[in-house]
Amino acid sequence: MKRATAVLAVLAASASIAAGVDRSRPPEPGPPRPVVLPEVQRRTLSNGLVVLLVEQHEVPTVQVTLLVGTGGAADPRDRAGLAAMTADLLDEGAGTRSALELADALDGLGAQLATGAGWDSSSASVHVPVRHLPEALPLLADIVLRPRFEAAELDRLRKEALTAILQQRDDPEELAAAAWPRAVFGEHRYATPTTGDARSIAALTVDDVRRFHAQQYRPGNATLLIVGDVTAAVLDLATQAFGAWAAGGARPPALPVPRAVKERRLWLIDRPKAPQSVIRIGQVAPDRRVRHYHALEVANTLLGGMFTSRLSDNLRETHGYAYGANSGIEYRRVGGAFRAAANVQTPSTAPALTEMLKELRRIVTPAQPDEIARARSYLAMSYPQQFETPAQIASQLAQQIVYELPADEFASYVPKTMAVGVTEAARAAADTLRPEQMAVVVVGDRAVIEAPLRALNLGTWRIVTTDEVLGPPPKLD
Repeated sequence: MKRATAVLAVLAASASIAAGVDRSRPPEPGPPRPVVLPEVQRRTLSNGLVVLLVEQHEVPTVQVTLLVGTGGAADPRDRAGLAAMTADLLDEGAGTRSALELADALDGLGAQLATGAGWDSSSASVHVPVRHLPEALPLLADIVLRPRFEAAELDRLRKEALTAILQQRDDPEELAAAAWPRAVFGEHRYATPTTGDARSIAALTVDDVRRFHAQQYRPGNATLLIVGDVTAAVLDLATQAFGAWAAGGARPPALPVPRAVKERRLWLIDRPKAPQSVIRIGQVAPDRRVRHYHALEVANTLLGGMFTSRLSDNLRETHGYAYGANSGIEYRRVGGAFRAAANVQTPSTAPALTEMLKELRRIVTPAQPDEIARARSYLAMSYPQQFETPAQIASQLAQQIVYELPADEFASYVPKTMAVGVTEAARAAADTLRPEQMAVVVVGDRAVIEAPLRALNLGTWRIVTTDEVLGPPPKLD
């Protein structure tokens, strides 16, 4: 009886509260949460290695990332993919351990290892229970400082990379992903993926990798990030693991600024009988330190950065041409890349492309205040989620270091984003996007889509073969 009485009381209270709720409109969202990071502690070892420590005691794990300020942008002209291959080889045997022995040692500690390289940096990171950090740090030091770079491992990774390029030839989306940077950047390094192409990968040697590692993996060009359930005492462990690293090194020179396309160009890659067309539209974009970064992010979010963006609403909801469409800006140390993308039904290729270009023109004019409010709220509300785990915090710190962002970057992101107005977003889009000077790549059934596309009179035309994009099929023997 007492339990039943209590339940009735709760139901009566709920009904009373519900009676005062306005159900004619959805509830208003609360204010965005500010980003509050723990203090970033800094120490510089005697060899010049900078160590950054963030204490986060919620979970007994720790993320350690060794960040090197060199990536694919520093590849020699005829060795595209060298930075990526070097990073991939780091954990294929290091110190006194073979690749299998190293993997077994990490597994025994419950550690997760990752290595890789982007355009502007390379990294090796380990995520490990904090009780095993004293054993994991020396392993990470071996991986970064004393990799074996054995010829057999290079041959194996080379074969994997060339196999992936062979598979690209049969995947329209991968083919478009390889073609559009070539159309956008021409002869610039950005035209070739960070992983290189078939010709450059085939040319890589162990000597190339060892030379690149010796030149670029130096403490003067590196930062050690430690985030997790640790205290300042961990700095002594870092000194033991990395203090003997020979001093020297500096960040390599930046690439030349890429030149924008002067007129719109369209590349068509034939995929006979394809049921859909892959459309990619791109142009050179500004670097990460562009002055109107927050306004540009709001404008792009409205254009194609969220599911309810203009591109998606137009192609998916209004016309039914595609399941969705999106856009984004990849910022880099020098320049960047803007891309709008959609996969559409083959008969709808020309009208879908027309609608995409229409939205690209429309975004440079002032939007409605409620649209801008929705876009900036989306960014501001989701931003704190990028700082929830040690790995996420380390990733954000890495971006701050690589792109030399101000000290208040994280704390100021939400208020600066929420301050973007209609005029600022339109101006940022107009200063950045040039719809009449973009490169358009379409992969689809030429027999069906060429005539409607030509009738649009979009600019210069080129029928591009798969070999022109990816090179001849690589030989794997």
